[in-house]
Amino acid sequence: MHPAGAPAPVALRSTTAMQLREIMTPSVITAGLDDDVLSVAQLMRDRGVGSVVLCDSEGEPAAMVTDRDLAVRALAHDRPSTEAVRSHGSRPLVTGEQEMELEEAAALMVRHRIRRLPVVEAGELVGIVTLDDIAVRTGNLEVAQRMTAEVIEGALPEFFFHERG
Repeated sequence: MHPAGAPAPVALRSTTAMQLREIMTPSVITAGLDDDVLSVAQLMRDRGVGSVVLCDSEGEPAAMVTDRDLAVRALAHDRPSTEAVRSHGSRPLVTGEQEMELEEAAALMVRHRIRRLPVVEAGELVGIVTLDDIAVRTGNLEVAQRMTAEVIEGALPEFFFHERG
């Protein structure tokens, strides 16, 4: 972390010119904002994913919900499984564009402390990029590990800055 509290710039030296369209996963699992928590959890299980992009009634991406969100925000609070998933998703939804350079997207992910970046084109969901994609598709595991640490550190500052004794 830099002194002013800003994360260190993410340098992807060999992948600077790479665009999101080159590494994104084009198939994204989606659900509606009004779908119930149980059906979204089952969708994640059935599709083997840890996140779902929630779309509004016009089909535009509006929020992201993860398996952790459902566990911590719904199950741990004994919410009904029939409750709409909309209140458990993360907003605002931070997105990238297909032409965005990977270095810019990586900096955006670190700045917003997110591990998944939906990719949109003219309001339409066209793909998703995850920290794992960056590691696997660029071959730069070190950068992905550093990004993951920075994202987690930002999400859990009390853990990292808690005095242990």
